[in-house]
Amino acid sequence: MKLSRVVIAGVHSGVGKTTLATALMRGLTGRGVKVQPFKVGPDYIDPGYHTAATGRHSRNLDAWFLDGDGVREMFLRSAAGADLAIIEGVMGLYDGRGSGGEGSTAQVAELLEAPVILVLDARSMARSAAAIVLGYRNFDPDLNLCGVILNRVGSERHFLLLKEAIESSTGVPVLGRVAFDPGLELPERHLGLLPTPEKDNLSGLLDRLGEKVMEGLDPGEIMRLARQAPELKPPAKTVFPSRPAEPLVNLGVVMDSAFNFYYRDGLDLLAALGARIIHCSALEGGLPPDLDGLYIGGGFPEMFAPAIAENRQFIDGVRRAAGYGLPVYAECGGMMFLSRGISDFDGRFHPMAGVIPGRTVMLKKRAALGYVTATALKDSILAPAGRRLKGHEFHYSVLEEAGPSGPAYLLEKEGDPAPRAGGYAAGNILASYLHLHFAACPEEAASLIRACMQYHHKRLGNK
Repeated sequence: MKLSRVVIAGVHSGVGKTTLATALMRGLTGRGVKVQPFKVGPDYIDPGYHTAATGRHSRNLDAWFLDGDGVREMFLRSAAGADLAIIEGVMGLYDGRGSGGEGSTAQVAELLEAPVILVLDARSMARSAAAIVLGYRNFDPDLNLCGVILNRVGSERHFLLLKEAIESSTGVPVLGRVAFDPGLELPERHLGLLPTPEKDNLSGLLDRLGEKVMEGLDPGEIMRLARQAPELKPPAKTVFPSRPAEPLVNLGVVMDSAFNFYYRDGLDLLAALGARIIHCSALEGGLPPDLDGLYIGGGFPEMFAPAIAENRQFIDGVRRAAGYGLPVYAECGGMMFLSRGISDFDGRFHPMAGVIPGRTVMLKKRAALGYVTATALKDSILAPAGRRLKGHEFHYSVLEEAGPSGPAYLLEKEGDPAPRAGGYAAGNILASYLHLHFAACPEEAASLIRACMQYHHKRLGNK
C-alpha cells in the first residue's frame, strides 16, 4: 500500500520533538491535509496532543510490544485514507530497550521504510551541529535520514551558519528552523506533559504552535519527502479478526481527566472481539448499569484524589459490583483506585474503593520506569499461571500494606539484579502497575472477553 509517511525523531529527549511534531500536525491539518498521527513507544500523553491537533486518534507503534508484522498492521489499518502519516519518535533516534535498538524510533522507521527528519536543539551550537548530524547519518547508513529541523535557533544569522555547516559537511538538507521562544512549550508534570483533558484552551494553544512553527518550515518539501516512501507490504499475519464480532458484552472503560491512559488499538481490539465499550467517569456519576466487565486504565488519580473520594456513588458502585463478581481489570492508576486509599504528595490520605488490600503512597521520586516481562503467578481473568507477558511501568507510587494475598506477577526488568513480585489477582479482580498493550497479547484480550461473557450469563440468569 502506498502511503505518504515521515518520522519526526530527536537527537535526544528534550529537544522539542513533541512540540514540533504536534505543531506540524496542527499546521498541516489547518491547511486541509488529512494527517494520521502516530507515536513510537509506550506513551499515553503525547498521543493525546496528536489527537487534539489532527482530529484523528493517534496510535502507538512499539516494536518491543509488537513484532514487525504488528507494527505494520497497526500502521496500515489507521493510516489508510489519510494524506500523510506523521510518526513522532521516542527519546533519541537510536534509543531502545536497554543498550540495544529494540523498540527504538530507528527500528520503527526501518520496519515502515519511512524517511526520518531529525530534530536538533541548536542552542549554544555552531559547527558542532554538523558533527552530530554526521554521526546520526553514519551510525546506520540504511536509515533514510532525509532532513534536519533546527529547534531553538537564536537568530537568522545563527540559522544560516548552522545550515551551511550541516549541509556542506553531511549532505543532509536542513528543512527549516524554529526560533527560540519559551512560549513554545507544552505544559509538564511528574510523568511528562500535562494530559490534554486537563489543559484549558488547548485548541488555541495548538493553533498558536502550528502558526509559529510553520513560519520556519516548508510544508511542501516535507510532503514531497513523505511521498517518496515506498509501497509498504501488508503483514504476513494479523492480530485483528478479518470480520469484527458483534457486540457480546458491555465493557465499562473509565475515561476522564483522572483515568485516560489507554492504547487506542487495544480498545479497538477489545471491541473487535465483542466488547461494547461504555465510557464512565470516576469523577462524576455512578457505575453504568448492566456492565459485564470494568477496565480502569492508568492516569493521574493522585491529582484528583479529593474529587474521586467524594464521588461515593461511583466508589460504592464499583465495590458492590466487584463483590457480585464483576470482572475488574486495573492498570497502574486503576490499581490505585481499587486500593484502600491514596496518600498524596503532601501525605494526605484519600479513601478509595477498597476492593484490593493495601494503600497507595505517592513518593517524591520515581518508583519505576521501563519495559518489564511479567510471569503470571496465578490464574486470573487475563491469563493462566505461568503465562509470560510484555508490559511497561511508569509510576511515582507504591502499594503498601497489601497483606498476605499472593501477588499477580513476577516482574523482570533488564538491568535489575533479581525479579520482584507485584500486583494483585484474586477471582474476578486483576490489578497491577503493569500496562499491557492488548494488540501485543490478543489471547489475553480474548480471555478478558470470555470472563465478561461468563459474568454476562450469570447476570442474566439472576434477573
